[in-house]
Amino acid sequence: QVQLVEYGGGLTRAGGSMRLTCAISGLTDRKYLMGWFRQAPGQERDFVAAISAKGETKLYEASVKDRFTISRDNTKNTVYLQMNSLQVEDTAVYYCAADTSGGLPLARTVSEYEYWGQGTQVTVSS
Repeated sequence: QVQLVEYGGGLTRAGGSMRLTCAISGLTDRKYLMGWFRQAPGQERDFVAAISAKGETKLYEASVKDRFTISRDNTKNTVYLQMNSLQVEDTAVYYCAADTSGGLPLARTVSEYEYWGQGTQVTVSS
């Protein structure tokens, strides 16, 4: 049974930093791509970042490219999202997701990811 669990969310002020962690279990084949998405109230779930199976290729949504960093530690079955210079507009529920189709290019759409975590709330105050 595949399970993704996110944690590390919370409340911070604008300009602050936060690191999200996604713990992965049940995926025995490590050739899976990982992504982070976010969903603000009343809005669709949007792509944030993605990373290839070995971590050598990364993709970011334009508004976070110079502020967020996605990484993974395959020895720990974990994916991270380091978020710096947080803005009020970054407030959302953040989800990690797994794409087991294998291979590039990195996926940017919700439908391309088969497995999802339950989400963790990130709130940035002004």
